[in-house]
Amino acid sequence: MKIVARGEQIKVQGPPEIIDRFEEKLDSLVGLYEKKHHLSEESVLSILRGAVQAEEEGIDKQDNVLVYGNHGSLIKARTKNQEVLVRAYEENDLIFAEGPAGTGKTYTAIALAVRAWKNKEVRRIILTRPAVEAGEQLGFLPGNMKEKLDPYLQPLYDALRDMIPPKKLEALMEEGTVQIAPLAYMRGRTLDHACVILDEAQNTSLSQLKMFLTRMGRDAKFIITGDTSQIDLVKKSDSGLSRCMELLKNIKGITFVRFDSSDIIRHPLVKKIVAAFSDLPATGSTAASAKTSAKSAKSSSAESPSNSPSES
Repeated sequence: MKIVARGEQIKVQGPPEIIDRFEEKLDSLVGLYEKKHHLSEESVLSILRGAVQAEEEGIDKQDNVLVYGNHGSLIKARTKNQEVLVRAYEENDLIFAEGPAGTGKTYTAIALAVRAWKNKEVRRIILTRPAVEAGEQLGFLPGNMKEKLDPYLQPLYDALRDMIPPKKLEALMEEGTVQIAPLAYMRGRTLDHACVILDEAQNTSLSQLKMFLTRMGRDAKFIITGDTSQIDLVKKSDSGLSRCMELLKNIKGITFVRFDSSDIIRHPLVKKIVAAFSDLPATGSTAASAKTSAKSAKSSSAESPSNSPSES
Protein backbone atom coordinates (compact mmCIF):
# COMPACT_ATOMS: atom_id res chain seq x y z
CA MET A 1 0.00 0.00 0.00
CA LYS A 2 1.21 3.52 -0.86
CA ILE A 3 0.16 6.62 1.11
CA VAL A 4 0.71 10.16 -0.18
CA ALA A 5 -0.21 13.24 1.89
CA ARG A 6 -0.92 16.44 -0.02
CA GLY A 7 -2.07 19.33 2.15
CA GLU A 8 -5.31 18.27 3.83
CA GLN A 9 -5.78 15.31 1.50
CA ILE A 10 -4.45 11.77 1.78
CA LYS A 11 -4.15 9.60 -1.31
CA VAL A 12 -4.00 5.85 -0.79
CA GLN A 13 -3.12 3.23 -3.39
CA GLY A 14 -3.36 -0.49 -2.87
CA PRO A 15 -5.71 -3.52 -2.77
CA PRO A 16 -9.35 -2.61 -1.92
CA GLU A 17 -9.42 -4.68 1.29
CA ILE A 18 -6.26 -2.95 2.58
CA ILE A 19 -7.67 0.48 1.73
CA ASP A 20 -10.89 -0.37 3.61
CA ARG A 21 -8.92 -1.31 6.71
CA PHE A 22 -6.85 1.85 6.45
CA GLU A 23 -10.01 3.96 6.14
CA GLU A 24 -11.46 2.29 9.23
CA LYS A 25 -8.32 3.02 11.28
CA LEU A 26 -8.21 6.61 10.00
CA ASP A 27 -11.85 7.16 11.00
CA SER A 28 -11.01 5.85 14.48
CA LEU A 29 -8.09 8.28 14.77
CA VAL A 30 -10.23 11.21 13.63
CA GLY A 31 -12.99 10.25 16.09
CA LEU A 32 -10.50 9.99 18.95
CA TYR A 33 -8.98 13.37 18.10
CA GLU A 34 -12.39 15.07 17.92
CA LYS A 35 -13.20 13.66 21.34
CA LYS A 36 -9.92 14.40 23.14
CA HIS A 37 -8.39 17.15 20.94
CA HIS A 38 -5.08 15.36 21.26
CA LEU A 39 -3.39 12.28 19.82
CA SER A 40 -0.38 10.76 21.53
CA GLU A 41 2.02 8.44 19.74
CA GLU A 42 0.81 5.66 22.04
CA SER A 43 -2.84 6.24 21.05
CA VAL A 44 -2.02 6.19 17.33
CA LEU A 45 0.04 2.99 17.59
CA SER A 46 -2.59 1.31 19.78
CA ILE A 47 -5.39 2.01 17.31
CA LEU A 48 -3.28 0.92 14.33
CA ARG A 49 -2.45 -2.35 16.13
CA GLY A 50 -6.10 -2.82 17.09
CA ALA A 51 -5.16 -3.22 20.75
CA VAL A 52 -7.31 -0.28 21.83
CA GLN A 53 -10.90 -0.02 20.71
CA ALA A 54 -11.69 3.57 19.71
CA GLU A 55 -15.11 4.82 20.73
CA GLU A 56 -17.70 5.44 18.05
CA GLU A 57 -17.88 9.04 16.94
CA GLY A 58 -20.29 11.07 19.03
CA ILE A 59 -21.06 8.21 21.43
CA ASP A 60 -19.74 8.20 24.97
CA LYS A 61 -19.75 4.61 26.12
CA GLN A 62 -20.46 5.22 29.78
CA ASP A 63 -21.38 1.54 30.19
CA ASN A 64 -17.68 0.68 29.74
CA VAL A 65 -16.65 2.67 32.80
CA LEU A 66 -15.68 0.39 35.68
CA VAL A 67 -15.12 3.06 38.33
CA TYR A 68 -15.30 6.84 38.50
CA GLY A 69 -11.93 7.51 40.06
CA ASN A 70 -10.61 10.46 42.01
CA HIS A 71 -10.31 13.86 40.29
CA GLY A 72 -13.02 12.89 37.80
CA SER A 73 -11.02 10.20 36.03
CA LEU A 74 -12.86 7.41 34.21
CA ILE A 75 -11.37 3.99 34.82
CA LYS A 76 -12.28 1.40 32.21
CA ALA A 77 -10.83 -1.39 30.09
CA ARG A 78 -8.44 0.10 27.53
CA THR A 79 -7.26 -2.95 25.59
CA LYS A 80 -8.86 -6.05 24.11
CA ASN A 81 -7.60 -8.37 26.83
CA GLN A 82 -8.61 -5.97 29.59
CA GLU A 83 -12.11 -6.17 28.09
CA VAL A 84 -11.80 -9.97 28.08
CA LEU A 85 -10.90 -9.82 31.79
CA VAL A 86 -13.99 -7.69 32.52
CA ARG A 87 -16.26 -10.15 30.70
CA ALA A 88 -14.56 -13.12 32.37
CA TYR A 89 -15.23 -11.59 35.79
CA GLU A 90 -18.94 -11.30 35.00
CA GLU A 91 -19.18 -14.94 33.93
CA ASN A 92 -16.80 -16.77 36.29
CA ASP A 93 -15.92 -16.85 39.99
CA LEU A 94 -12.22 -17.62 39.53
CA ILE A 95 -10.04 -15.87 36.95
CA PHE A 96 -6.33 -16.23 36.17
CA ALA A 97 -4.82 -13.22 34.36
CA GLU A 98 -1.26 -13.87 33.18
CA GLY A 99 0.98 -11.67 31.08
CA PRO A 100 3.88 -9.20 30.93
CA ALA A 101 4.39 -6.05 32.97
CA GLY A 102 2.45 -2.92 32.11
CA THR A 103 -0.63 -4.62 30.69
CA GLY A 104 -2.96 -3.41 33.45
CA LYS A 105 -3.82 -6.85 34.86
CA THR A 106 -3.77 -5.83 38.51
CA TYR A 107 -5.19 -2.35 37.95
CA THR A 108 -8.19 -3.70 36.02
CA ALA A 109 -8.72 -6.42 38.63
CA ILE A 110 -8.75 -3.85 41.45
CA ALA A 111 -11.16 -1.66 39.48
CA LEU A 112 -13.48 -4.68 39.15
CA ALA A 113 -13.26 -5.25 42.91
CA VAL A 114 -14.04 -1.63 43.72
CA ARG A 115 -16.99 -1.68 41.31
CA ALA A 116 -18.34 -4.88 42.89
CA TRP A 117 -18.10 -3.33 46.37
CA LYS A 118 -19.77 -0.08 45.28
CA ASN A 119 -22.56 -2.11 43.65
CA LYS A 120 -22.95 -4.09 46.90
CA GLU A 121 -22.10 -7.33 45.09
CA VAL A 122 -19.42 -8.06 47.72
CA ARG A 123 -18.90 -6.87 51.28
CA ARG A 124 -15.11 -6.84 51.32
CA ILE A 125 -12.13 -6.26 49.07
CA ILE A 126 -9.08 -8.34 49.96
CA LEU A 127 -5.76 -7.80 48.17
CA THR A 128 -2.74 -9.97 48.78
CA ARG A 129 0.77 -10.57 47.51
CA PRO A 130 3.53 -13.05 48.38
CA ALA A 131 6.26 -11.31 50.39
CA VAL A 132 9.19 -12.29 48.19
CA GLU A 133 12.46 -10.37 48.27
CA ALA A 134 13.31 -9.58 44.66
CA GLY A 135 17.04 -9.38 45.24
CA GLU A 136 16.70 -6.93 48.14
CA GLN A 137 16.96 -7.69 51.83
CA LEU A 138 14.06 -6.02 53.61
CA GLY A 139 14.85 -7.79 56.85
CA PHE A 140 17.44 -5.13 57.62
CA LEU A 141 14.98 -2.27 57.25
CA PRO A 142 13.89 -0.54 60.48
CA GLY A 143 10.32 -0.69 61.75
CA ASN A 144 7.73 -3.22 62.83
CA MET A 145 6.40 -6.07 60.69
CA LYS A 146 3.80 -3.90 58.92
CA GLU A 147 6.41 -1.28 58.05
CA LYS A 148 8.70 -3.97 56.68
CA LEU A 149 5.95 -5.53 54.54
CA ASP A 150 4.34 -2.34 53.22
CA PRO A 151 6.94 -1.90 50.44
CA TYR A 152 5.75 -5.20 48.94
CA LEU A 153 2.13 -4.04 49.02
CA GLN A 154 2.61 -0.44 47.85
CA PRO A 155 1.39 -1.03 44.25
CA LEU A 156 -1.94 -2.22 45.66
CA TYR A 157 -2.26 0.91 47.81
CA ASP A 158 -1.43 3.07 44.77
CA ALA A 159 -4.21 1.54 42.65
CA LEU A 160 -6.80 1.87 45.42
CA ARG A 161 -5.88 5.52 46.00
CA ASP A 162 -6.72 6.22 42.34
CA MET A 163 -10.23 4.89 42.85
CA ILE A 164 -11.23 5.71 46.44
CA PRO A 165 -10.70 9.08 48.17
CA PRO A 166 -7.81 8.82 50.69
CA LYS A 167 -9.88 9.53 53.83
CA LYS A 168 -12.59 7.09 52.72
CA LEU A 169 -9.98 4.44 51.95
CA GLU A 170 -8.37 4.89 55.36
CA ALA A 171 -11.76 4.45 57.05
CA LEU A 172 -12.54 1.34 54.97
CA MET A 173 -9.20 -0.21 55.90
CA GLU A 174 -9.69 0.52 59.59
CA GLU A 175 -13.08 -1.20 59.60
CA GLY A 176 -11.77 -4.16 57.56
CA THR A 177 -13.87 -3.57 54.45
CA VAL A 178 -10.65 -3.18 52.46
CA GLN A 179 -7.81 -5.47 53.52
CA ILE A 180 -4.26 -5.61 52.16
CA ALA A 181 -2.02 -8.34 53.54
CA PRO A 182 0.82 -10.72 52.61
CA LEU A 183 -0.26 -14.10 51.29
CA ALA A 184 0.90 -15.92 54.43
CA TYR A 185 -1.80 -14.06 56.39
CA MET A 186 -4.52 -15.82 54.35
CA ARG A 187 -3.84 -19.23 55.89
CA GLY A 188 -6.75 -20.59 57.91
CA ARG A 189 -9.25 -17.98 56.72
CA THR A 190 -12.57 -18.48 54.90
CA LEU A 191 -13.23 -15.57 52.57
CA ASP A 192 -16.99 -15.12 52.11
CA HIS A 193 -18.82 -12.31 50.25
CA ALA A 194 -15.51 -10.86 49.04
CA CYS A 195 -13.59 -9.98 45.92
CA VAL A 196 -10.10 -11.35 46.54
CA ILE A 197 -7.07 -10.57 44.36
CA LEU A 198 -3.75 -12.39 44.52
CA ASP A 199 -1.10 -10.30 42.77
CA GLU A 200 2.40 -11.41 41.68
CA ALA A 201 1.24 -15.03 41.75
CA GLN A 202 4.32 -16.13 39.78
CA ASN A 203 6.20 -15.85 43.09
CA THR A 204 4.06 -18.47 44.82
CA SER A 205 4.62 -22.19 45.06
CA LEU A 206 1.99 -24.73 44.03
CA SER A 207 1.20 -25.47 47.69
CA GLN A 208 0.77 -21.75 48.43
CA LEU A 209 -1.64 -21.43 45.51
CA LYS A 210 -3.60 -24.42 46.76
CA MET A 211 -3.79 -22.83 50.21
CA PHE A 212 -5.01 -19.54 48.73
CA LEU A 213 -7.57 -21.03 46.36
CA THR A 214 -9.09 -23.19 49.08
CA ARG A 215 -9.86 -20.03 51.11
CA MET A 216 -12.71 -19.35 48.66
CA GLY A 217 -16.01 -18.96 50.52
CA ARG A 218 -19.61 -18.30 49.58
CA ASP A 219 -20.38 -15.52 47.09
CA ALA A 220 -16.69 -14.86 46.57
CA LYS A 221 -14.80 -13.81 43.45
CA PHE A 222 -11.09 -14.63 43.11
CA ILE A 223 -8.67 -13.05 40.61
CA ILE A 224 -5.08 -14.27 40.34
CA THR A 225 -2.63 -12.12 38.40
CA GLY A 226 0.98 -12.86 37.51
CA ASP A 227 3.81 -12.63 35.02
CA THR A 228 5.67 -15.90 34.51
CA SER A 229 8.55 -14.03 32.86
CA GLN A 230 9.35 -12.18 36.12
CA ILE A 231 9.78 -14.87 38.77
CA ASP A 232 11.68 -13.54 41.79
CA LEU A 233 12.10 -16.87 43.61
CA VAL A 234 15.65 -18.16 44.14
CA LYS A 235 14.71 -21.29 42.20
CA LYS A 236 12.43 -20.28 39.34
CA SER A 237 11.22 -23.85 39.06
CA ASP A 238 9.54 -23.40 42.46
CA SER A 239 6.92 -21.12 40.88
CA GLY A 240 3.58 -22.90 40.84
CA LEU A 241 1.52 -20.52 38.68
CA SER A 242 1.94 -22.26 35.32
CA ARG A 243 1.45 -25.71 36.85
CA CYS A 244 -1.63 -24.55 38.74
CA MET A 245 -3.19 -23.13 35.58
CA GLU A 246 -2.52 -26.39 33.78
CA LEU A 247 -4.12 -28.42 36.60
CA LEU A 248 -7.29 -26.33 36.64
CA LYS A 249 -7.73 -25.69 32.92
CA ASN A 250 -10.71 -28.02 32.46
CA ILE A 251 -12.76 -26.96 35.49
CA LYS A 252 -16.00 -25.12 34.73
CA GLY A 253 -16.24 -21.73 36.43
CA ILE A 254 -12.51 -21.06 36.10
CA THR A 255 -11.23 -19.01 33.17
CA PHE A 256 -7.82 -17.86 31.96
CA VAL A 257 -6.98 -14.51 30.34
CA ARG A 258 -3.63 -14.29 28.55
CA PHE A 259 -2.24 -10.78 28.17
CA ASP A 260 0.54 -10.04 25.69
CA SER A 261 2.79 -7.17 24.64
CA SER A 262 0.01 -5.54 22.59
CA ASP A 263 -1.79 -4.82 25.90
CA ILE A 264 1.09 -2.81 27.39
CA ILE A 265 -0.25 0.67 28.20
CA ARG A 266 2.65 2.17 30.15
CA HIS A 267 5.34 4.31 28.51
CA PRO A 268 5.97 3.19 24.89
CA LEU A 269 9.50 2.18 25.89
CA VAL A 270 8.11 -0.51 28.22
CA LYS A 271 6.94 -2.55 25.22
CA LYS A 272 10.43 -2.40 23.71
CA ILE A 273 12.05 -3.30 27.04
CA VAL A 274 9.78 -6.32 27.48
CA ALA A 275 10.57 -7.45 23.94
CA ALA A 276 14.33 -7.05 24.50
CA PHE A 277 14.31 -9.08 27.71
CA SER A 278 12.08 -11.79 26.24
CA ASP A 279 14.96 -12.78 23.95
CA LEU A 280 17.23 -13.54 26.88
CA PRO A 281 17.58 -17.08 28.29
CA ALA A 282 16.16 -17.62 31.77
CA THR A 283 18.36 -16.16 34.50
CA GLY A 284 20.92 -18.66 35.64
CA SER A 285 20.47 -20.98 32.66
CA THR A 286 23.95 -20.20 31.30
CA ALA A 287 25.56 -20.77 34.66
CA ALA A 288 23.57 -23.94 35.11
CA SER A 289 24.68 -25.22 31.70
CA ALA A 290 28.31 -24.43 32.49
CA LYS A 291 28.02 -26.18 35.84
CA THR A 292 26.44 -29.24 34.20
CA SER A 293 29.15 -29.33 31.52
CA ALA A 294 31.89 -29.11 34.12
CA LYS A 295 30.30 -31.90 36.14
CA SER A 296 30.02 -34.09 33.01
CA ALA A 297 33.64 -33.44 32.10
CA LYS A 298 34.78 -34.30 35.61
CA SER A 299 32.71 -37.46 35.56
CA SER A 300 34.12 -38.52 32.19
CA SER A 301 37.64 -37.88 33.43
CA ALA A 302 37.07 -40.04 36.49
CA GLU A 303 35.62 -42.90 34.44
CA SER A 304 38.38 -42.82 31.76
CA PRO A 305 41.79 -42.31 33.43
CA SER A 306 44.74 -41.89 31.08
CA ASN A 307 46.43 -45.08 32.34
CA SER A 308 43.44 -47.37 32.17
CA PRO A 309 44.23 -51.14 32.49
CA SER A 310 42.23 -51.89 29.33
CA GLU A 311 44.50 -49.62 27.31
CA SER A 312 47.79 -50.95 28.64
